[in-house]
Amino acid sequence: MFRADLHCHTKCSDGTSSPEELLYQAKSIGLQGLSITDHDTTAAYATAIPIAKELGILLGTGVEFSCSFEGQSVHILAYDFILANPIIEMLCTKQQFNRTQRNRVILEKLQDKKIFIDQEELSSLGVVLGRPHIAQLMIKKGYVNSIQEAFTLYLGDNKPCFYRGELLRIEETMDLIHQAHAKVFLAHPHLLSRSISVKNLFKLPFDGIECYYAKISSAQEKRWIKLAKSKGLLISGGSDYHGSIKSYLPLGCSWVDRDTFFSIFQNVL
Repeated sequence: MFRADLHCHTKCSDGTSSPEELLYQAKSIGLQGLSITDHDTTAAYATAIPIAKELGILLGTGVEFSCSFEGQSVHILAYDFILANPIIEMLCTKQQFNRTQRNRVILEKLQDKKIFIDQEELSSLGVVLGRPHIAQLMIKKGYVNSIQEAFTLYLGDNKPCFYRGELLRIEETMDLIHQAHAKVFLAHPHLLSRSISVKNLFKLPFDGIECYYAKISSAQEKRWIKLAKSKGLLISGGSDYHGSIKSYLPLGCSWVDRDTFFSIFQNVL
């Protein structure tokens, strides 16, 4: 049976697996298709493409962006674009800048709590950096014992050192993704803030909804499948795999079949 996981992350953003490790793991569990949807970067594909060809795994291009809608954070997935597309790369660069500014404020807030991590230490971990990377340094330096503790005490939403930072406007971002001849999907809709009007959100020109996600209940899946079908939208699904940082979300725990994969991806690598 053809199975494709269309939502997974690598070390290029906030995952713990390298692109190579991700692909070999996908092969070992029988996946035949993947979309690597790192936050704000497509860097994983340079390494992933030749390995995927060797292993016989189909790749569909993807990237995840955090956007602002009604004052809340909404995650969207851009799918099926040509790599090195200047519009997609511009969005990635802009969001990476926003991340750097956000991280700087978080580090300042941590310093007020006598937790000292400097920007150079953080920058040494990569390009697309966020709270999980800060949490890793907090563990390394002995301030906390686990990532969960770092988020519970300091970094989680509305905790003392939380800072949302500037987000891309969803309307503008969707328009640019469409200009790049890519498709826009709403990611993990069951995680939307209750203050968001779903009716207003779907006045926006989405191409699809991530209806199959990780380990959500069948009732949750059915709700979003019904909405997608009622609006003539495509359906996607994936695990949101991040590696050991979110070990409760194993690769391939949610997937789509061949027909669904090819309904989304025309530019298959």
